[in-house]
Amino acid sequence: MVSKRAFVMGHPIAHSRSPMLHGYWLTRYGLEGSYERLDIPPQELDAFFADFRNAGWIGGNVTVPHKTSVIPHLDRIDDDATKMGAVNTIWWQDGALLGGNTDAIGFLGNIDELVPGWDKTARRAVILGAGGATRAAAYGLQSRGLDVALCNRTPSKAQKLADHFGAGVSAHAMEELAGLLENCDLLVNATSLGMIGQPAHDIDLAPLKKDAIVYDVVYVPLETDLLKKAREKGHRTVDGLGMLLHQGVEGFSRWFRTRPEVTAELRQLLIDDIRAKTPGA
Repeated sequence: MVSKRAFVMGHPIAHSRSPMLHGYWLTRYGLEGSYERLDIPPQELDAFFADFRNAGWIGGNVTVPHKTSVIPHLDRIDDDATKMGAVNTIWWQDGALLGGNTDAIGFLGNIDELVPGWDKTARRAVILGAGGATRAAAYGLQSRGLDVALCNRTPSKAQKLADHFGAGVSAHAMEELAGLLENCDLLVNATSLGMIGQPAHDIDLAPLKKDAIVYDVVYVPLETDLLKKAREKGHRTVDGLGMLLHQGVEGFSRWFRTRPEVTAELRQLLIDDIRAKTPGA
């Protein structure tokens, strides 16, 4: 019988590559345990938590659509989850069930790995979107001292987020994007546009400073149309795969008491899987 059981829960969840990520680490470090994919519809969430302790779960990851709805089922949440308004990691601590959010850690860890020292000169960022990934990116970039402009097709949603984060975060309509790009050091796509099955971004990168970095949180395909356009114009680019890899480190550490490494071998393992299973990726 497996003594330690962790999970990723969402609906749908079949696309998640978290089991491959955590399975790799369990094997690499010779640890006993499992990491399971759980498809839990919203109407079954209460029953899942009612049986949580008896089922032997040591914790897990939470994804769409449960990142906020799990909060009432937890004993408390940490500062990161409170400030981002969402939970993506659950674990036991001293008999209490806690929730945290490692998305900002993943967002920053990815760009730190691929563009070392980027934040020594970056002062202004523009984020496209107003959803969960935007929350993580804005929180992470604000923690590094950047001014953050949120651009969204529904400006009121961006304004709500800007109000939540306070000083240094502003909201803008898409019509303002060209002007914002002129002084932008980092452009982040935090929407699903560009993902397989979704339309591509139609933004014009011409106003973007030549030394600006373009970061897309989408990782299927690995190089979105936005990143391809940016690379062809000479910009440094960051894909979203590393965000998944780096955000998983904290959860794994809490569940299995071993801090794993994000290695080139692990990254390549997921890249090969994405390319094999996703036409056009």
